Amino acid sequence: MLEPKLLHLPILEWYENNARELPWRTDDSTPWGVLVSEIMLQQTPVARVLPVWLEWMARWPAPKALAAEPPGEAVRHWGRLGYPRRALRLHACAKAIVAEHDGHVPSDHATLLALPGIGEYTAAAVASFAYGGRHAVLDTNVRRVFARAVRAEEYPPTATSAAERRLAEALLPELGAARWGVAVMELGALVCTARSPRCADCPIAGACAWRLAGKPPHAGPARKGQSYAGTDRQCRGRLLAVLRSAHGPVPKAALDAVWDEPIQRERALDGLITDGLAEHLDDGTYRLPHT
Repeated sequence: MLEPKLLHLPILEWYENNARELPWRTDDSTPWGVLVSEIMLQQTPVARVLPVWLEWMARWPAPKALAAEPPGEAVRHWGRLGYPRRALRLHACAKAIVAEHDGHVPSDHATLLALPGIGEYTAAAVASFAYGGRHAVLDTNVRRVFARAVRAEEYPPTATSAAERRLAEALLPELGAARWGVAVMELGALVCTARSPRCADCPIAGACAWRLAGKPPHAGPARKGQSYAGTDRQCRGRLLAVLRSAHGPVPKAALDAVWDEPIQRERALDGLITDGLAEHLDDGTYRLPHT
């Protein structure tokens, strides 16, 4: 395996000079701010997250503030970030933090993992970035950097493997693991990108196994971009936008007006109710969840 020290110094120096200034990375950012950012950033670019994160932190600067609101308010202020069930998970997480941890985001990885909606990645990210814990943080960007730099593969596997976890653990520096994790993440986001990697700007280009091997193409099936137009996901988004813009129950006609295809519309509406993102009231109207 590539000697870890050949990666540590150049990547950390690159990060020192090129890191984006993001509010959840500042010295005065709270663990709650880090947790909110990590949930929002899942499958969503920084540019879209930043204004919503700022609004959330101004409105709900601590778990107690969010926990005191109905879950529908979390969905409302999630805006157009996509995958709105994340808003419900954050609300449930805030309630658990208040009920079980006196309103303080826990620092222990196992305790974080026990919170509603917190998976392995998010627990490691919060324990590392908020508290300086020594954990391997494996998001898509980090996995891609390691796949290319160490394994000479254009892309990592579809699902995180045990081998990837072992590799990430082996590459952790003894000191400064949190800064290392965010530095690799930033390198993947800005330079070692999925579609157009900027190898000429990469601080480890001279040691990258994928580059030295001639950049062999991905051996698996071609990776396809996700379609959106006309999908159930787009339909759900249109329906949810109506509910978010209203501050009270919405008549069915208002929902029918935003999507012409009735079978798909009813399927999407049923899905929103099943997922806890909408409620169907006895009078036939709909609203964001209140409980």
